[in-house]
Amino acid sequence: QVQLVESGGGLVQAGGSLRLSCAASGRSFSSYVMGWFRQGPGKEREFVAAYSWSGGSTDYADSVKGRFTISRDNAKNTMYLQMNKLKPEDTAVYYCAAGDTSLLFPLVVYTTPTKYQYWGQGTQVTVSS
Repeated sequence: QVQLVESGGGLVQAGGSLRLSCAASGRSFSSYVMGWFRQGPGKEREFVAAYSWSGGSTDYADSVKGRFTISRDNAKNTMYLQMNKLKPEDTAVYYCAAGDTSLLFPLVVYTTPTKYQYWGQGTQVTVSS
């Protein structure tokens, strides 16, 4: 199993930036597909970005492409989400997640929450207009 803890959320003005971190402990971080999701008030949890276990493939939601960047440092067991040009509609609780995968598929990423077995507790991001 892997345990995940997010940090870095906060209040920022529209147009500003934040960097979220997701620290992992337990089983080797590098053997999971890693993803970021968010859930706004009264909304379903939605996909934001994901990284294959190898780091060779990423995917982003259309709403964040060109503004958000996902990265991972396997040596530090930490994943990051750099968020630039933030908008009020980015306001949400952001969750990191880890999904089991086969090492035979180094480029697979998951975009649906049901593919992820492990979740952090979430960190609040609020963007004011």
